[in-house]
Amino acid sequence: MTYDIQDYCREAQETDRFGDDEVQPILLGLFGEVGGIMAAVKKLQREKKAYTGFRSSVIDELGDAFWYFSALARRYKVSVPHMLHDAINSNDTSIFLATNDPLAPVAVTSQVGPSEGICDQALLKLGRVSADMMRIQGMDQEERTDTMTSFVRTYLVVLRECRVSFAEVLSANALKTRSRFGKLDLTTQHDFDIGFPEYEQLPRQFSIEMRERSNGKVYLRWNGVFIGDPLSDNIGEQDGFRYHDVIHFAHAAILHWSPTMRGLLKRKRKSDQRIDESQDGGRGVVVEEGLAAWLFSKAKELDYFEDHNSVSLDILKHIQDFVRGYEVDQCPMNLWEKCILDGYSAFRQAYSNKGGVIVGDRDARSLQYRPLDT
Repeated sequence: MTYDIQDYCREAQETDRFGDDEVQPILLGLFGEVGGIMAAVKKLQREKKAYTGFRSSVIDELGDAFWYFSALARRYKVSVPHMLHDAINSNDTSIFLATNDPLAPVAVTSQVGPSEGICDQALLKLGRVSADMMRIQGMDQEERTDTMTSFVRTYLVVLRECRVSFAEVLSANALKTRSRFGKLDLTTQHDFDIGFPEYEQLPRQFSIEMRERSNGKVYLRWNGVFIGDPLSDNIGEQDGFRYHDVIHFAHAAILHWSPTMRGLLKRKRKSDQRIDESQDGGRGVVVEEGLAAWLFSKAKELDYFEDHNSVSLDILKHIQDFVRGYEVDQCPMNLWEKCILDGYSAFRQAYSNKGGVIVGDRDARSLQYRPLDT
């Protein structure tokens, strides 16, 4: 596995949403991610083998830290490949490099064997050099370059101690930032129904009526036929969960995925037994319902995303963990973000008006609300 550092720097620049003259948030971000690395190691030392998520967590934190570092270097016009070259040649990190350009290294893997534990001294030094970086705005260019090179040198030692590949860290970070901050192209997203007969596909366009009756339950009707069971909030304090099927409709229209809606509309892909069992079966329904319930609890804390134009990265990362192993995990974070914001926009309108018609268009990957015809 190889990854060219220059390619990474170009990709990182494309996902950088900070202003060219903004340095302070970059420094705070870097310091925070170094703290995240330390927190992951502390958790490993405390829980040992019980902490099964250490590797993925530390790869994520190391990647984010390097993203902020490259953003800082870009603002001060310091070459990341040059600093890596100087750092690697000036200490015993034992990183194997494959490169056509000696000043543009590609990290392949750490060549050291596993240690009994991650060296606390390396982590403490990374904390110290990160604190030094907080003073970088007051440094001249030479001191700034020396301080940043010292950070890289210590970062590589920590990378070795954590026993992860630099290439893996960079490629995972590039994939994540592309998924979250890259430009969303709706025409290139996955359509999980391609190749299946039309009667097994989620409908390309649909209008589903939601009507609340005097008993407080919401009834669904599609093409004049009632579908599913009437829903109440199933909680002491009423919160509108009876309208949560809107979120399943958003999944279907925008993500082209919804085991729940396939069951409601009898659109399971039974012509492929493997897909029917692994994607459209009971476990897939439980995953989607669990995700919808978890996200609803978060949405309540955020006024159901009213006046929000983005969704937090923590929520989006948790969603990807939730659906891992299912076809929808191929959908990028920015598509999930659109799904959540559009879905909850329709939800708020249906909830406040005690019903409505939810109009989905899979071709346009859109979901809209329309008032009920009286």
